[in-house]
Amino acid sequence: MASASQEKIAVLGLGYVGLPLALALSRAGFEVIGFDTHAGHIEGLRHHEDGNGELSPEDFRATSVHFSSDPADLAPATAFIIAVPTPINDAKQPDLGPIRSACASIAPNLKHGDLVVLESTVYPGVTEDVCGAELEKMTGLISGRDFKLGYSPERVNPGDREHTVETIVKVISAQDDDTLTRVEAIYAPVVKAGLHKASSIMAAEAAKVIENTQRDLNIALVNEFALIFSRLGLDTLEVLEAAGTKWNFLPFKPGLVGGHCIGVDPYYLTYRAEQLGYHPEVILAGRRINDHMGRHVAQEMIKAMLARKDNPARSRVLIMGFAFKENCADTRNTRVADIVDELQSYSVDVDVWDPWVNVAAIRAEYGFDPVAAPDAGAYDGVIVAVAHDTFVEMGAEAIRALGKPGTILYDIKGALARSESDLRL
Repeated sequence: MASASQEKIAVLGLGYVGLPLALALSRAGFEVIGFDTHAGHIEGLRHHEDGNGELSPEDFRATSVHFSSDPADLAPATAFIIAVPTPINDAKQPDLGPIRSACASIAPNLKHGDLVVLESTVYPGVTEDVCGAELEKMTGLISGRDFKLGYSPERVNPGDREHTVETIVKVISAQDDDTLTRVEAIYAPVVKAGLHKASSIMAAEAAKVIENTQRDLNIALVNEFALIFSRLGLDTLEVLEAAGTKWNFLPFKPGLVGGHCIGVDPYYLTYRAEQLGYHPEVILAGRRINDHMGRHVAQEMIKAMLARKDNPARSRVLIMGFAFKENCADTRNTRVADIVDELQSYSVDVDVWDPWVNVAAIRAEYGFDPVAAPDAGAYDGVIVAVAHDTFVEMGAEAIRALGKPGTILYDIKGALARSESDLRL
């Protein structure tokens, strides 16, 4: 087993989680191999260019990560950290394909005494029963004897420059006490906020998956408030502001719940629960509510058009923002796509404008091109779907000028003053 000073660390998956971690480990003095299967992304990283737009060239300074898309370059590593996505499939079941692929890249390079740590969000049991088992099958080595496993869930928040890998308390876990000490020696020099040691890998896996499930349910509750209050003719944000004067009222707001975490992680827990014969009613009810909100927004816009005698089939709507949250380029599982689909089902001509996102990524994943700039003065409705700072700074007058006189302005995020929009969640 390598000592902390001798540890050579390979980080597999250089996205929103793996890249900042690899750079932070390098800054802490570790020899780091950054691995990703996308050769174009690797080429950009070698020139200190982050295709996700999260890190600047300055973030690469004082680092010496060896970036590679060749699995053979993983051979010198003594510790492998898997930081790949864990999406869901069309049936809303866990897709562990990226984890299995990462294991396949590690296997030819796995040696006696090596450590494998999973950072991806999973249901309890995946680290040992899937990752460990895959590596055993491919190498003939025995998990817990020939190589060791750890789990340390990521807590990255895309677009957030304040809460980073260094400043967020990190949960760590391992198969045994000696391995936990080794995992601690890797992360302690990086995570200045401190480490929390879980008693088992499964406890750490469970802790991660409920973090976002709890948030999902809280947002689902206020989304249901919004659905009720819209029928009562009440402004939801006004009601929440009033309720928020009570000291223990939680400050959640209605909105679209997308991205690679909150809108996905609950399905990992519900999948495992149903395998065990338990049907999780509350969690799935919250998921149904949140998954419906994009269609609700579109239907409210259609109702507003019909109320003023507009024909939706001859209408144009501008949607401002397509990323899953403000001030980031990440469009994975964005629920703005539901608004687009629902409006188009009414034959509305929809333009999507988001200066943050990668056009090629949108085309590949969603099958359309966002506009480079709005067709000013041409829209019957404008939906502010994502509260990018650039949109908020425009102000209501400039946003309305993108539409026709009297355009319907729908402010999903409450980015504008209450009096400046026609519709809000």
